[in-house]
Amino acid sequence: MIAKTEAAILAGGCFWGMQELLRRIPTVVSTRVGYTGGDLACPTYEDHGTHAEAIEIVFDPELLSYKQILEFFFRIHDPTSLNRQGANIGTRYRSAIFYLTAVQRRIAEAAVSELDSSGLLTGRVVTTVEPAGPFWEAEPEHQAYFERHPEQRACNHIRPSTMPACDRLASSAHGASDF
Repeated sequence: MIAKTEAAILAGGCFWGMQELLRRIPTVVSTRVGYTGGDLACPTYEDHGTHAEAIEIVFDPELLSYKQILEFFFRIHDPTSLNRQGANIGTRYRSAIFYLTAVQRRIAEAAVSELDSSGLLTGRVVTTVEPAGPFWEAEPEHQAYFERHPEQRACNHIRPSTMPACDRLASSAHGASDF
């Protein structure tokens, strides 16, 4: 029985691939994909203006910290690619952390700064840290997409890390599937 949960909202390109990896972490309670950080009311997959494709992660903070989620997030997308992830181009595929509390903001800003100054990446981190606005849940056909369509190729993968806590999450998320 989970006594307390916390939510995180992240955007890092294709929300299908992010959800596939994040939902496999055993301490994640739930995930849903949607749109946030943009200019339209009631966005849809076909028309979501400047909203980013994002994922809401609900987790048990006693078992998984917000910082650990961010460390994993930085491994499942390219935080140095401005408005692009692989072949997907545009602001809908930007790298962003949408904070829900002042504490999340401080943790997110510190994580971005730490990663940017670490020398682990070949480019500058362009991930923005923005206040969370409305999260518009995507249409049902976009929820758990790769779970329902295992024949499709996942658009995200797990990169190697030098962070032990992140490596444990990656092992849990990798599970039986081969990304």
